[in-house]
Amino acid sequence: MRIGTRLVLAALPVGAVLLLPSSAEAWPLPDRGDPFTMTTDKLACGSGSVRVTLRNQTPQLARFDLRADATSVATGSIPARKQVVRTVRISRGTTREIEAYSVTDTHPDTLIDSTRVRNDCAWGRGHSRRLPYTGPPSDLLGKLATGGGLVVMGGIMWWYGSVWPRSVPDGPR
Repeated sequence: MRIGTRLVLAALPVGAVLLLPSSAEAWPLPDRGDPFTMTTDKLACGSGSVRVTLRNQTPQLARFDLRADATSVATGSIPARKQVVRTVRISRGTTREIEAYSVTDTHPDTLIDSTRVRNDCAWGRGHSRRLPYTGPPSDLLGKLATGGGLVVMGGIMWWYGSVWPRSVPDGPR
């Protein structure tokens, strides 16, 4: 193969990366036209609630309406370049769609962001964070069985080593 062909083949992946359109971003940036952004924290299993943070990106006051499954949970306003935090309760074993709407005089309900949160906590409210005792761990039982098997195998090999090879007398006595 010629050197020129090798250089072209080596440059193809680099050229493809530079010239072809890139794939969609894994974490899309918020829309610059939105007056605020919404982020949700992890579900708190002890209380069964999730914290929703609304951040105002604009230099003026922004009004919001926070809804869970199309039911208004919180309304209010966010000061310029500040944030507000609201909590949304989610019953154990259910999923809720949390939506943040921008409220203005011209557009009363403009969807800003939405997310689906599922409460799949095993213990729900009021229980300790420790798991119940369900017996010894299976890896401990496996180690004990392996150790017992090695001891038995060692005893068998000791006995067999004492029996074999037998020394045979030279002749009848």
